[in-house]
Amino acid sequence: MLVIESWVINDDSPVPVSSAVVLEALRSRVDSGRLETWLTSSSGRSMIFVTNTERAMVMLLEEEGDPGEHAVDPGAPGSSDGFVLSNGQDDEYPDEDTVPIHEALRLVEQIVGTGSWPTDARWVVDR
Repeated sequence: MLVIESWVINDDSPVPVSSAVVLEALRSRVDSGRLETWLTSSSGRSMIFVTNTERAMVMLLEEEGDPGEHAVDPGAPGSSDGFVLSNGQDDEYPDEDTVPIHEALRLVEQIVGTGSWPTDARWVVDR
């Protein structure tokens, strides 16, 4: 029997979020000004979603201290700022290292639902 890991949003309810509701939860958080969201899986993996409301960084980490892997937009010109972390830090990233927010939401939904990046997603391994 295949058991897919469950995911929780770290600073919200300890109740797991499904792929059917994770997008609503992320949109609600962004609408309320919480641009950084950490999710933790039942297998110990972590995922971060941080956005400036137009683009987002999506990283998947296997364990604490893992450099992880992150979604990319190869060839995207320029950089974007406004990625405000929960500690108040305001980051800027090359647009190649972030994806449009609609793509980021799709990636998070897929990872929460299946545990894996979509087959058509582009990401780099930072390990």
